[in-house]
Amino acid sequence: MSAQTLAPTARPAQRGRETRRERRHRERLEEQAATIPVELYGLRRGTVTVLTTVSVLFAIFTLIPIVWIIINATKTEANIFESFGFWFASPFDFSHTFANLFRDIDGQGVYFRWFLNTVIYSLVAGVGATVLAALGGYGFARFEFRGSKLFFAFIIAGLLVPITLVAVPLYLVYAKVHLINSIWGMILPSMVSPVGLYLMRTYVTLSIPRELLDSARVDGASEVRIFFRVALPLMVPGLMTVLLLSVAGTWNNYILPLIIFSANNLYPATVGMGLWLQHAGNSGDNDLYPLLVTGGLVTVIPMIALFAVLQRYWRGGLLLGSVAN
Repeated sequence: MSAQTLAPTARPAQRGRETRRERRHRERLEEQAATIPVELYGLRRGTVTVLTTVSVLFAIFTLIPIVWIIINATKTEANIFESFGFWFASPFDFSHTFANLFRDIDGQGVYFRWFLNTVIYSLVAGVGATVLAALGGYGFARFEFRGSKLFFAFIIAGLLVPITLVAVPLYLVYAKVHLINSIWGMILPSMVSPVGLYLMRTYVTLSIPRELLDSARVDGASEVRIFFRVALPLMVPGLMTVLLLSVAGTWNNYILPLIIFSANNLYPATVGMGLWLQHAGNSGDNDLYPLLVTGGLVTVIPMIALFAVLQRYWRGGLLLGSVAN
């Protein structure tokens, strides 16, 4: 009786496994059918092999520093300099070094305070830059006004000006408006993203048909409602791309906080760790090197995770942004 009882429950489970297997097989076939053969790109097999080899070498070159920092974050100061850099050595010292990131080492600052500052600056500036890029990109793409093309070209021209060129004027202006040693002095400039504006303008132009917006206007919808109810849901891939680039740009920014901050408790991780490195080089304090390695690992992990989560939006947004308008 027990066999008769178990048999009916086993068969549906087996059929379910077969269904999932068949579905995976069908998805693989569809993916293969959607793949464009290399021959249609006009590339020879040898050219493809060379490009693949170059890509693999570039991937290895990119991953080498990450592998090194993961391995050496587990080492003591002596092992960092004396052992082979790409293999582990005893004792395993990661937990002790990680705990020191919460402490003020010789009055040089607390890493996790800097890390928290970096998170705050990046999130606030990233969200702000995304909002401004969405509004500005939509406006430039779907509204014509006198001088719009010239104004847009003037904004994009800002990409050609390096921040080091305007460092002194920026500091003088900040001093006049009392933004030195202010978190808003870091956040407000980071919210201005010419790249984000360009990407959103291109994305809106290519992905939101004018006919769709005109039909909403005929139905009596206001411009604000059209933007939030019609355009904004279609702009999500572009918005995620701009958010990712803006957060990463603020996260890795070194020059701007170095100019406007002189208070240790306001530094982001980039400036704080730079001062650690400078102090270690000038004073010969090698105890700071394990903190630098472990702090670098902790700083890199959130960006890797963010890129992994949003990579499909980032890839799609960059492809649309590369199309000439």
